[in-house]
Amino acid sequence: MPISLQKVQQTAPALVDLYRRAGVSLRKHGLEGQRAAVYLVVDYSGSMRPYYQDGSVQALADRVLGLSANLDDDGQVPVVFFSTDVDAETTIGLADHQGRIDRIVAGLGHMGKTSYHLAMDAVIDHYLDSGADAPALVVFQTDGGPVSRPAAEKWLCKAARLPLFWQFVGFGDPHSRQFDFLRKLDDLPVPARRPVDNAGFFHAGHDPRRVPDDVLYDRLLGEFPSWLSAARAQGIVRP
Repeated sequence: MPISLQKVQQTAPALVDLYRRAGVSLRKHGLEGQRAAVYLVVDYSGSMRPYYQDGSVQALADRVLGLSANLDDDGQVPVVFFSTDVDAETTIGLADHQGRIDRIVAGLGHMGKTSYHLAMDAVIDHYLDSGADAPALVVFQTDGGPVSRPAAEKWLCKAARLPLFWQFVGFGDPHSRQFDFLRKLDDLPVPARRPVDNAGFFHAGHDPRRVPDDVLYDRLLGEFPSWLSAARAQGIVRP
């Protein structure tokens, strides 16, 4: 069961509007009543500094938490911060979401490069260790390409046999060549490289905070229903 509106009002009143807007988008995409774990993966590379400073990362975390409250019942979103290595594995919850990103980042070290595959591996391990039987939506934010494209492709294809859908979100210039690889990941052939299309990608632009909430939720959920159908047909997600 999802978190109730009453509980959101009591524990995270600042997220009530996001919770409602996420619910509208879920109904629009035929996902009302769907259970799913929601993960957030956040780029902690050096070029991301402005997006931490202007609140863009915190805003994304709040929106993801509002979505998760409609899909899961624990009020927590597992979060992976990554750069050259995995910098942190923690959670963001309804009761302590305000300023949570700044508190986490205050304890992190040097902002490095972008090792997608290490972050993906951390999510895979967490999901398998959790013993969850519901599918998972992984919101994977980055502002550039990975240090190892072959490794990122390998891990995405490896994860295609698990009930995990990866929704990549790009921060920055939509026309940058930095995002060419994510477009390629989104279009990796099925079934030659992976049994189902388990990834999507969209740009949130130079100022992600300006993307309207309903638009963001529609983009986060745009490919999730078709993946669910294909993954159920392949036995990857339980009927």
